[in-house]
Amino acid sequence: MKIFDRPGFPNPARIRIVLAEKGLEPQVEFVSVDLIAAEHKQPAFLEKNPSGVLPVLQLDDSTYIAESTAITEYLDNLDGEPKLTGKTPREKAVIHMMQKRAETELLDAVGNYFHHATPGLGADLQVFKSPEWVGRQEWGNRQRDKAIAGMKYFDAVLRGHSFVAGDVFSMADITVFAGLMFADAAGIAVPESYTALNAWRAKVSELPSVKNRSGQTFVTEDLRRLGF
Repeated sequence: MKIFDRPGFPNPARIRIVLAEKGLEPQVEFVSVDLIAAEHKQPAFLEKNPSGVLPVLQLDDSTYIAESTAITEYLDNLDGEPKLTGKTPREKAVIHMMQKRAETELLDAVGNYFHHATPGLGADLQVFKSPEWVGRQEWGNRQRDKAIAGMKYFDAVLRGHSFVAGDVFSMADITVFAGLMFADAAGIAVPESYTALNAWRAKVSELPSVKNRSGQTFVTEDLRRLGF
Protein backbone atom coordinates (compact mmCIF):
# COMPACT_ATOMS: atom_id res chain seq x y z
CA MET A 1 0.00 0.00 0.00
CA LYS A 2 1.00 3.62 -0.54
CA ILE A 3 -0.02 6.72 1.39
CA PHE A 4 0.20 10.07 -0.39
CA ASP A 5 0.56 12.66 2.37
CA ARG A 6 2.69 15.34 3.97
CA PRO A 7 4.07 14.77 7.47
CA GLY A 8 3.07 17.30 10.12
CA PHE A 9 -0.35 18.22 8.72
CA PRO A 10 -3.52 17.25 10.61
CA ASN A 11 -5.25 14.79 8.29
CA PRO A 12 -2.05 12.94 7.35
CA ALA A 13 -1.30 12.77 11.08
CA ARG A 14 -4.67 11.13 11.69
CA ILE A 15 -3.86 8.29 9.32
CA ARG A 16 -0.33 7.84 10.64
CA ILE A 17 -1.81 7.39 14.12
CA VAL A 18 -4.26 4.82 12.74
CA LEU A 19 -1.42 2.93 11.07
CA ALA A 20 0.53 2.91 14.34
CA GLU A 21 -2.50 1.72 16.32
CA LYS A 22 -3.03 -1.14 13.89
CA GLY A 23 0.66 -2.00 13.47
CA LEU A 24 0.48 -1.41 9.72
CA GLU A 25 3.32 1.08 9.23
CA PRO A 26 5.76 -1.53 7.84
CA GLN A 27 3.27 -2.36 5.09
CA VAL A 28 3.00 1.20 3.79
CA GLU A 29 5.15 3.26 1.45
CA PHE A 30 4.79 6.99 2.12
CA VAL A 31 4.83 9.36 -0.86
CA SER A 32 5.34 13.02 0.04
CA VAL A 33 3.15 15.62 -1.69
CA ASP A 34 4.24 19.27 -1.76
CA LEU A 35 1.34 21.15 -0.19
CA ILE A 36 3.09 24.52 -0.23
CA ALA A 37 3.39 24.37 -4.03
CA ALA A 38 -0.23 23.16 -4.28
CA GLU A 39 0.86 19.88 -5.87
CA HIS A 40 -2.36 18.29 -4.60
CA LYS A 41 -4.37 20.73 -6.73
CA GLN A 42 -2.64 19.79 -10.00
CA PRO A 43 -4.02 17.40 -12.66
CA ALA A 44 -1.68 14.51 -11.84
CA PHE A 45 -2.85 14.37 -8.24
CA LEU A 46 -6.48 15.11 -9.06
CA GLU A 47 -6.52 11.88 -11.06
CA LYS A 48 -5.95 10.11 -7.75
CA ASN A 49 -8.39 12.23 -5.76
CA PRO A 50 -10.69 14.72 -7.52
CA SER A 51 -11.22 16.49 -4.19
CA GLY A 52 -7.57 17.52 -4.17
CA VAL A 53 -6.97 16.80 -0.49
CA LEU A 54 -4.59 14.63 1.50
CA PRO A 55 -4.10 11.89 2.45
CA VAL A 56 -4.85 9.30 -0.22
CA LEU A 57 -4.39 5.55 0.20
CA GLN A 58 -3.41 3.50 -2.85
CA LEU A 59 -4.13 -0.22 -2.54
CA ASP A 60 -2.05 -2.90 -4.19
CA ASP A 61 -4.68 -3.27 -6.93
CA SER A 62 -4.30 0.49 -7.67
CA THR A 63 -7.61 1.43 -6.06
CA TYR A 64 -7.42 4.91 -4.51
CA ILE A 65 -9.20 5.62 -1.24
CA ALA A 66 -9.46 9.24 -0.14
CA GLU A 67 -11.06 10.97 2.87
CA SER A 68 -9.54 10.28 6.27
CA THR A 69 -12.66 8.60 7.69
CA ALA A 70 -12.90 6.18 4.77
CA ILE A 71 -9.19 5.36 4.99
CA THR A 72 -9.54 4.77 8.72
CA GLU A 73 -12.52 2.46 8.18
CA TYR A 74 -10.56 0.43 5.65
CA LEU A 75 -7.40 0.11 7.73
CA ASP A 76 -9.24 -0.58 10.96
CA ASN A 77 -11.25 -3.42 9.44
CA LEU A 78 -8.47 -5.10 7.45
CA ASP A 79 -7.88 -7.72 10.15
CA GLY A 80 -11.54 -8.17 11.06
CA GLU A 81 -10.89 -6.72 14.52
CA PRO A 82 -11.87 -3.03 14.47
CA LYS A 83 -10.67 -1.05 17.47
CA LEU A 84 -11.09 2.55 16.28
CA THR A 85 -14.38 2.58 14.37
CA GLY A 86 -16.64 0.53 16.64
CA LYS A 87 -17.82 -3.05 16.81
CA THR A 88 -21.53 -2.81 17.63
CA PRO A 89 -24.12 -0.71 15.78
CA ARG A 90 -24.30 1.62 18.80
CA GLU A 91 -20.53 2.03 19.00
CA LYS A 92 -20.29 2.70 15.27
CA ALA A 93 -23.08 5.29 15.38
CA VAL A 94 -21.66 7.19 18.35
CA ILE A 95 -18.11 7.14 16.94
CA HIS A 96 -19.28 8.38 13.53
CA MET A 97 -21.36 11.11 15.15
CA MET A 98 -18.48 12.32 17.31
CA GLN A 99 -16.03 11.97 14.41
CA LYS A 100 -18.19 14.28 12.29
CA ARG A 101 -18.50 16.76 15.12
CA ALA A 102 -14.74 16.70 15.65
CA GLU A 103 -14.28 17.64 11.99
CA THR A 104 -16.95 20.31 11.65
CA GLU A 105 -16.77 21.89 15.10
CA LEU A 106 -13.00 21.84 15.59
CA LEU A 107 -10.73 20.69 12.76
CA ASP A 108 -12.59 22.43 9.92
CA ALA A 109 -13.09 25.56 12.03
CA VAL A 110 -9.36 25.82 12.67
CA GLY A 111 -8.70 25.23 8.98
CA ASN A 112 -11.10 27.98 7.95
CA TYR A 113 -9.46 30.38 10.37
CA PHE A 114 -6.00 29.42 9.13
CA HIS A 115 -6.85 29.88 5.45
CA HIS A 116 -9.11 32.95 5.79
CA ALA A 117 -7.63 34.97 8.67
CA THR A 118 -3.89 34.26 8.36
CA PRO A 119 -1.42 34.06 5.45
CA GLY A 120 -2.09 30.31 5.43
CA LEU A 121 0.32 28.29 3.33
CA GLY A 122 1.15 31.07 0.89
CA ALA A 123 -0.16 32.49 -2.37
CA ASP A 124 0.09 29.31 -4.46
CA LEU A 125 -2.39 27.53 -2.21
CA GLN A 126 -4.53 30.39 -0.93
CA VAL A 127 -6.20 30.90 -4.32
CA PHE A 128 -7.80 27.48 -3.77
CA LYS A 129 -8.76 28.17 -0.17
CA SER A 130 -9.86 31.73 0.43
CA PRO A 131 -12.51 33.83 -1.38
CA GLU A 132 -10.73 36.98 -0.23
CA TRP A 133 -7.92 36.22 -2.69
CA VAL A 134 -10.13 36.06 -5.76
CA GLY A 135 -13.27 38.01 -4.86
CA ARG A 136 -16.58 36.72 -3.54
CA GLN A 137 -18.36 36.43 -6.90
CA GLU A 138 -15.41 34.71 -8.54
CA TRP A 139 -15.17 32.34 -5.58
CA GLY A 140 -18.87 31.51 -5.92
CA ASN A 141 -18.46 30.88 -9.64
CA ARG A 142 -15.53 28.58 -8.94
CA GLN A 143 -17.68 26.60 -6.54
CA ARG A 144 -20.40 26.34 -9.20
CA ASP A 145 -17.81 25.07 -11.66
CA LYS A 146 -16.60 22.65 -9.00
CA ALA A 147 -20.14 21.33 -8.61
CA ILE A 148 -20.44 20.77 -12.37
CA ALA A 149 -17.06 19.03 -12.34
CA GLY A 150 -18.42 16.85 -9.55
CA MET A 151 -21.39 15.96 -11.73
CA LYS A 152 -18.98 15.00 -14.51
CA TYR A 153 -17.02 12.83 -12.10
CA PHE A 154 -20.12 10.93 -10.93
CA ASP A 155 -21.30 10.59 -14.52
CA ALA A 156 -18.03 8.79 -15.29
CA VAL A 157 -18.39 6.62 -12.19
CA LEU A 158 -21.92 5.62 -13.16
CA ARG A 159 -20.85 4.61 -16.66
CA GLY A 160 -19.12 1.65 -15.03
CA HIS A 161 -21.39 0.93 -12.08
CA SER A 162 -25.09 0.70 -11.35
CA PHE A 163 -24.76 2.92 -8.31
CA VAL A 164 -22.30 5.46 -6.93
CA ALA A 165 -20.30 3.10 -4.71
CA GLY A 166 -20.73 -0.11 -6.71
CA ASP A 167 -23.61 -2.38 -7.55
CA VAL A 168 -25.93 -1.64 -4.62
CA PHE A 169 -27.81 1.47 -3.49
CA SER A 170 -25.99 3.11 -0.55
CA MET A 171 -25.77 6.28 1.50
CA ALA A 172 -23.40 7.62 -1.19
CA ASP A 173 -26.28 7.53 -3.68
CA ILE A 174 -28.52 9.31 -1.18
CA THR A 175 -25.96 12.09 -0.77
CA VAL A 176 -25.44 12.56 -4.51
CA PHE A 177 -29.21 12.60 -5.05
CA ALA A 178 -29.62 15.28 -2.37
CA GLY A 179 -26.78 17.27 -3.92
CA LEU A 180 -28.49 17.26 -7.31
CA MET A 181 -31.76 18.26 -5.70
CA PHE A 182 -30.00 21.24 -4.12
CA ALA A 183 -28.33 22.04 -7.46
CA ASP A 184 -31.76 22.26 -9.09
CA ALA A 185 -32.93 24.70 -6.44
CA ALA A 186 -29.74 26.77 -6.83
CA GLY A 187 -30.11 26.93 -10.60
CA ILE A 188 -27.22 24.62 -11.50
CA ALA A 189 -28.46 22.24 -14.17
CA VAL A 190 -27.05 18.79 -14.84
CA PRO A 191 -25.69 18.91 -18.43
CA GLU A 192 -27.68 16.72 -20.83
CA SER A 193 -24.43 15.11 -21.99
CA TYR A 194 -24.03 13.50 -18.56
CA THR A 195 -26.31 10.70 -19.68
CA ALA A 196 -25.24 8.12 -17.10
CA LEU A 197 -25.84 10.53 -14.22
CA ASN A 198 -29.23 11.56 -15.57
CA ALA A 199 -30.27 7.94 -16.12
CA TRP A 200 -29.14 7.04 -12.59
CA ARG A 201 -31.10 9.96 -11.17
CA ALA A 202 -34.25 8.89 -12.97
CA LYS A 203 -33.80 5.35 -11.66
CA VAL A 204 -33.17 6.45 -8.08
CA SER A 205 -36.16 8.82 -8.21
CA GLU A 206 -38.41 5.80 -8.67
CA LEU A 207 -37.10 3.87 -5.66
CA PRO A 208 -39.83 3.48 -3.02
CA SER A 209 -37.58 5.01 -0.36
CA VAL A 210 -36.97 8.09 -2.50
CA LYS A 211 -40.19 8.68 -4.41
CA ASN A 212 -42.30 11.43 -2.81
CA ARG A 213 -39.81 11.76 0.05
CA SER A 214 -37.13 14.03 -1.38
CA GLY A 215 -38.80 17.29 -0.30
CA GLN A 216 -37.64 18.92 -3.53
CA THR A 217 -40.76 21.04 -3.94
CA PHE A 218 -40.51 22.37 -0.40
CA VAL A 219 -36.83 23.23 -0.74
CA THR A 220 -37.49 25.09 -3.97
CA GLU A 221 -40.38 27.05 -2.43
CA ASP A 222 -38.29 28.04 0.58
CA LEU A 223 -35.47 29.26 -1.63
CA ARG A 224 -37.88 31.26 -3.75
CA ARG A 225 -38.98 33.10 -0.63
CA LEU A 226 -35.35 34.14 -0.19
CA GLY A 227 -35.15 35.47 -3.73
CA PHE A 228 -33.51 32.55 -5.57
